[in-house]
Amino acid sequence: MLDTPVIVQTTTQLTAIIPIKVARSEMQKVMGPGINEVIAAVKAQGIGPTGPWFTHHLRITAEEFDFEICVPVSAPVTPVGRVKQGQWPAMKVARAIYSGPYEGLGAAWAELGAWITANGFSPATDLWERYISGPESNADAATYRTELNRELLD
Repeated sequence: MLDTPVIVQTTTQLTAIIPIKVARSEMQKVMGPGINEVIAAVKAQGIGPTGPWFTHHLRITAEEFDFEICVPVSAPVTPVGRVKQGQWPAMKVARAIYSGPYEGLGAAWAELGAWITANGFSPATDLWERYISGPESNADAATYRTELNRELLD
């Protein structure tokens, strides 16, 4: 289920990121280790996480995901392993909260995209998902909450 979308102006946020380009079939194998790696790095440096982790999807095709696993931090990260310093820019976004299992995210994104178009906005090509609650909080996938964000170009 997708909540009613809203338009939000975000603020600049320092992040720690791991860039990943992977075949769709490998996504589930790389996500968990990547999250653990970036969170361990920011905890070891005492700079975060300062909020929920998120993924920035640069390009999604039928064969491949090109994305970044991101964690908000309180100070610049010292690069370690695959973890790099990042900065999430301020932007105007269409935002909606999706409640339910991750398998429903595709349909939720389609619904948000239709809302964006119906309301006269032009979305950027990339998108980001902030994982508010998931398997780490409850085994019941119906309780998962994912914040969907799409930058608006006008």
